[in-house]
Amino acid sequence: MIISALKDLMIKKYDNYKVYIHNLSRFDGIFLLKILANLGQIKPIIHNDRIISIAFNYNSYDITFKDSKQLLIGSLRDLGKSFNVNVQKSIFPYDFVNENNLNYIGIIPDFKYFDGISSLDYNCYIENYNIWNLREEAIKYCEIDCISLYQIIIKFNELIFEHFNINIHKYPTLSSLAFAIFRTNYIPENTIPQISGQIANDIRQGYTGGSVEMYIPENKEGTKVYGYDVNALYPFTMDEFDMPIGKPILFEGDIRIVDPEAFGFFYCNIIAPDNLDHPIIQTHIKTDAGIRSVAPLGTWEDMIFSPEMDNAMKLGYKFDILWGYKFKKENIFKNYVGTLYQLRLKFIKGHPLNLVSKLILNSLYGRFGMIDEFPNITIFKNFNSFKKWYDNHNEDVIQFEELGDRIMVIHRSEVKNQQTDLYGNL
Repeated sequence: MIISALKDLMIKKYDNYKVYIHNLSRFDGIFLLKILANLGQIKPIIHNDRIISIAFNYNSYDITFKDSKQLLIGSLRDLGKSFNVNVQKSIFPYDFVNENNLNYIGIIPDFKYFDGISSLDYNCYIENYNIWNLREEAIKYCEIDCISLYQIIIKFNELIFEHFNINIHKYPTLSSLAFAIFRTNYIPENTIPQISGQIANDIRQGYTGGSVEMYIPENKEGTKVYGYDVNALYPFTMDEFDMPIGKPILFEGDIRIVDPEAFGFFYCNIIAPDNLDHPIIQTHIKTDAGIRSVAPLGTWEDMIFSPEMDNAMKLGYKFDILWGYKFKKENIFKNYVGTLYQLRLKFIKGHPLNLVSKLILNSLYGRFGMIDEFPNITIFKNFNSFKKWYDNHNEDVIQFEELGDRIMVIHRSEVKNQQTDLYGNL
């Protein structure tokens, strides 16, 4: 059935179309990959174990399957309400269906089979039926999903193009779309160089991720405990603080002796005060479970961003700067944040532009820390062709996936780990 449907798509009329599937990377992707790989030629893009897109060629025509949830974060039901589309996602008794009742015709399944809906939704639903046909309802449910998603994507694209002159179909993820909007409309010229190689590897040592911890309050019975929600933390940081710009300058020794205002990434000997209950400077350590981020006491060496260093000194941390990279500094995000935040304030919560501006505001910052060296993906006809390739290439295999008769291998151009019994572990 799926093969027949795909062949119906692969005609001149739909050549170079984009097909959106909501939550492709987490749900339908691996099933679709197996069929596509054995039907035609595919070029998937996979990042952090998520299928971002699948370029498919068959019968000399091309279609790209994309995950709409990578562009619009949220459930299809919530997005339909936010974008106020004409066709809203329906409900369906997922837990009712099994291999023995596919031709069921009778009374509507009980409320317990409908996941994630209210009794009010259920009561409104059953008012429309005397006899309920599983096959007909399944087809109708899927059709409604497709139409609703189509209307959401069209409306989203119109809003983005109207305000930013960007076509969303050129960008597979929300962060790439946010980056395109920034580069097209807001980035000051000649400010952000593209850094790679040893310099990028050195600086990346200072990327330890956010600190997320939970503390259990030990308040006395009857006393109040206050909870605080931090609003728009990423946009606030982007709007308030300078960022490193221009070409990095390598230095040796303590640059703050000759330039007290030096700004950049410094490799330091770090001394944490031993009286801190909650240390704030993090580092990476190797454990049996992999790399972990910790905020230690004691002394160690690490790369650190200079404003983070200056802030930690207020708590008693000491830093001996050994070497690093000096940058110029500038507030480069203020116009971007200001425009989008005003756009969000202009429209009430629930309006699509309020949602769109919020998503784009929160999706740009992390893009600048993304590792853009994606692994290679090769599809082999069978295991023997993969083995022949592996024996003749100096590649490190990251992941091996059987797709029916085909083999998908994710690999990097690095020295193979000779300690791994690759063939024995497949």
